[in-house]
Amino acid sequence: MLSIGDFAGLGRVSVRMLRHYDAIGLLRPAHVDPHTGYRWYTAQQLSVLNRVLALKDLGFSLSDVQAMIDEKLDIGELRGMLRLRRAELAARVRRDNARLALVDARLRLIETEGHMDTADVVLKHIAAIRVAELSATAPGGYDDPASITENLTPLYPRLMDLMEAAGVPICGSPIAYYRPAPTGPGDETITVHAAFPIGEVEVTGATFDVVVLPAFEAATALHRGSMSEAFRTGQAIATWIDDNGYRTDGPGFAREVYLDCPPDDFDKWVTEMQVPLDSTVIATREAESSTR
Repeated sequence: MLSIGDFAGLGRVSVRMLRHYDAIGLLRPAHVDPHTGYRWYTAQQLSVLNRVLALKDLGFSLSDVQAMIDEKLDIGELRGMLRLRRAELAARVRRDNARLALVDARLRLIETEGHMDTADVVLKHIAAIRVAELSATAPGGYDDPASITENLTPLYPRLMDLMEAAGVPICGSPIAYYRPAPTGPGDETITVHAAFPIGEVEVTGATFDVVVLPAFEAATALHRGSMSEAFRTGQAIATWIDDNGYRTDGPGFAREVYLDCPPDDFDKWVTEMQVPLDSTVIATREAESSTR
């Protein structure tokens, strides 16, 4: 048999924790010396301790853990629960890393305040374009960039598979655009759209949407690097719009055209960001310019 100290060391828990488990009836020692009150455990009880700790890591309360131990949760059920919890933790790590990158990027942007470079912003006419697309909902909207990435990114490989199955070729760079999709007061939910240009090819029996994105006038700029820092280019475009007396058309969401997007090196991405402008303001400015 193992002393409580040895058992605690082998199980990677404290003696205090083992005493607590004994007190609540979760893991009682195999033997207690009637004279000294010293607790002794068997090596077989380590498997019970492992289950207790695994269930605790899943977020269950000790009372819930005790009920599951009493019900003799089998190894298959426990393995499935642990795998699910692992996936949840991995997703949380990805989201936390994305937030950390965003904080770093915003700090760099704050350091350049007052020196916003708008020289690369260009007023451009964006022609209408016919696309194949899939869409999804990002509950957190722009308040939660990780939610946008998690919901938008998987759409592209899925859309490519569906287009290949339908015999529809891709005729240009991938596109992303966004629309507000509120479901209640104060809701920041947006709909994310992943699209590929398809020209005038005939499409029959498709399991994706085919839409024509209308023409519009836009303030555009090239964003170089990860899209986690796209707000830097977006802020430059916003400064240019304000400095030149234009107004955005709608909520100001930029359409993104991924001109170069190596899958394993986000820092080398080149993306054109296109912010729709109010055409009436442009027309008024052009009319004023022509009369001068």
